[in-house]
Amino acid sequence: MAGGGVGTSLLLMAGIMVAVGLCRRLTRRRLRAHQRLCAFLLEVFSTFQICACTNELCLLGNVEPKPHTALTLTYGFTVLHGLTLTGSTCNPCGTLQPMWGGGISVKMGGLKIAAQFVAAVLARVFMHFVWSLEMAEPHFGALSQGCSSPMQTTETQAFCIELLFSVVFQLSVLRVEGVNPKYKVHLIALLITMLVYAGGNLTGAIFNPALAFSLHANCFYDNFFSYSVVYWIAPSLGTILVAFIWDEILPRIS
Repeated sequence: MAGGGVGTSLLLMAGIMVAVGLCRRLTRRRLRAHQRLCAFLLEVFSTFQICACTNELCLLGNVEPKPHTALTLTYGFTVLHGLTLTGSTCNPCGTLQPMWGGGISVKMGGLKIAAQFVAAVLARVFMHFVWSLEMAEPHFGALSQGCSSPMQTTETQAFCIELLFSVVFQLSVLRVEGVNPKYKVHLIALLITMLVYAGGNLTGAIFNPALAFSLHANCFYDNFFSYSVVYWIAPSLGTILVAFIWDEILPRIS
């Protein structure tokens, strides 16, 4: 793949991040008095950034040298997301955990989860429009792939992998809550990169229901039950398990 094509993709993702940053700042200034609307839009913009950039990153997975380039980009953009999207979870599982523990109300949690799925759909539509313009080599033929299934193992194994990764990720997020933010984003980015390296070739290592739908909506259309079990139910169960252990079991032990 030509370096110019990669450069165009990187510029596109940078443009998305700048636009989202401006939208988030404008939302905070103009809608501060409207708490629910402000929270909804902030979550929409933040999740849109992650879904749109990850859609584009998936097209760069075959850039040489493999898999070093893809993993480096994953780490780099995860750090950038962490630095620019403070205060947003961008993951329904990340919203379920405080809902379970009573940190946020069910109504606010439901609002954020709805925002995340709205953003997932918007990001997919937007990226398909961008790819249709064929501005860069990675975009050629991107729309004709259909269901580019990330599930390269049995459904049972895929379920267990996404469940395990969700548990590891959510536990790690809780564990590093007290870490200095400038170090915390690097620790989370390193963890995500390691999980992608470990399971990316088997399930995609997504552990985010909204992102999974944005990346592989065609697969959900073709085989809704299997993909909903693996990419929605498994990470959600993992999150609930972590919340139960963190809030109910660990306090009793300590």
